[in-house]
Amino acid sequence: MFNYLTHYRNEIKRGNIVAGQELIMQLDNLIDDLENPKYIYDTKEAYRRMDFMENCIKLTKSPFYGKPMKLMLWQKAFIEVVYSFKMANTLNDRFKKIILLIARKNTKSETCSALALSELVLGNAGSDIVCSSNDDNQASIVYDAIDTMRLLIDPYQLDTKRNQRFIKCLANNSKVFKLSDRTRNKEGRNIDFAIVDETHEMKNNIIGKSIEQSQSLKDNPKFINITTEGFVNDGYLDEELKKCRKIINGEDDSLMAERTLAWLYTQDSEQEVWEDEKSWSKSNPSLGIVKKWDYLREQIDAARTSKSDRMFVLSKDFNFKQSNAQAWLSESDYKYKAIYNIEDFKNCIALGGVDLAETTDLTSAKILLMKKDDKTKYIYQHYWMPESKLENSDDINAGAKYSEWVKQGLITIVEGNDVDLSLVADWFYMLYKEFGIKTLKTGYDQRFAKDFLKQMDNYGFEYEMVLQNRYTMSGAMKLVEADLKDQLINYNENEIDMWCLGNASMEIDSLGYVMPVKINNQHSRRIDGAVSLIILYEIFKRYRSEFLRYLK
Repeated sequence: MFNYLTHYRNEIKRGNIVAGQELIMQLDNLIDDLENPKYIYDTKEAYRRMDFMENCIKLTKSPFYGKPMKLMLWQKAFIEVVYSFKMANTLNDRFKKIILLIARKNTKSETCSALALSELVLGNAGSDIVCSSNDDNQASIVYDAIDTMRLLIDPYQLDTKRNQRFIKCLANNSKVFKLSDRTRNKEGRNIDFAIVDETHEMKNNIIGKSIEQSQSLKDNPKFINITTEGFVNDGYLDEELKKCRKIINGEDDSLMAERTLAWLYTQDSEQEVWEDEKSWSKSNPSLGIVKKWDYLREQIDAARTSKSDRMFVLSKDFNFKQSNAQAWLSESDYKYKAIYNIEDFKNCIALGGVDLAETTDLTSAKILLMKKDDKTKYIYQHYWMPESKLENSDDINAGAKYSEWVKQGLITIVEGNDVDLSLVADWFYMLYKEFGIKTLKTGYDQRFAKDFLKQMDNYGFEYEMVLQNRYTMSGAMKLVEADLKDQLINYNENEIDMWCLGNASMEIDSLGYVMPVKINNQHSRRIDGAVSLIILYEIFKRYRSEFLRYLK
């Protein structure tokens, strides 16, 4: 008898569809289970929902808005498997939990919104259907799509209604509502069908556990986790995917594993992403139909030269987990010949940037100088640290050479356990007294800044706050990376700067904003020199036009 599960696998075997090994292994496992007497494969409910989706539901997103939904083969196989496997002893659905890992822009939200609307209309009377995510805005993506779909079917709201709390089907009293990590009283619900979107952002399983507990009295509950890969380390999705891969590999024969469907669209290697664009369909099953080849080619082209773009594209478009265990820069990005003499910049205007610390971290200060008709940014810097940290063994094991750097005059050692931050302002004044170099503006973070700011005021220097968050630092960090790769930053081969740049990793969020962090969050890997450079570049971005007018 024909079924979409087998048809999908056969199309992969014939080479008409390119699929990754994790999906192929799961499809083979499921096809083997068609012959297992523990299960009955009854496609009636699956086909009933697919019929509703293709003949009643219209799409909600441009450029397909208002057009009938036509399911792709991967969608048909997925929906069929979700609803068709039955436990032979109870006739209840086999799969309670479903994990769909798929790259962005492959219609995961639209597919599951349509499935939820089908459940609202065709499912059990009195069902509670929930759209959930880490926050209300993300949960609203699926919820609002359901609402738009039902209005395209029922524009006069004769059969369905929406109020501030839920969407309701009047014929069977089923309803759809939202649930997020910020929703109060998450427990005590009675949920039949749940879609949890973008779980890669969840640090814990509070939402997931709340939904699972709410479904404990149901015979045929559905918990569909739809997501791309992400950037949260050791979060909820990491744990779920570990379980999924054990299930696919036959390493988990528990009852929970039997009732879990892992449907993972993943690549087989990172190398194939760069070398074989045909392989992109492994994580993008809608490529060429919904997601455009040109778009993905552009993303890959940008990712070849930018670490932040590379991390974002590999995660969101190819489902490779990205973490802060990776260095932000390769050695070749910041180790190159570049020497200059600060005497060449006497009586020039500069921009300043500082990363201030009181105890454990280094304190770092930098100025940025430029010459007319020269794109190079010349960086002059100095560091301070408390005497008590001079022999810090953890830092030394991580590559610090504090004693050598003190002898070279790169670090000033301050007596006691903390740094008098007025000394940093004194350094800017020293530049003015000895070289006639005056700062147009100096960027600082708000932490520990009181003594520094007071002394800067005494000297009449202007300063501006630069918050150390991903929204403020993202653009500057990307510009630093680009200029380093083009060897447009001459930092006099300062060894501490090199060490700090090598210790820096990149934390990236789901919107592509980045900020510097220590590799693997290792405390001894100091990145203060990298942070002060990024702060300096943020000030350069803000005052570029005014600064360039002073160049000689």
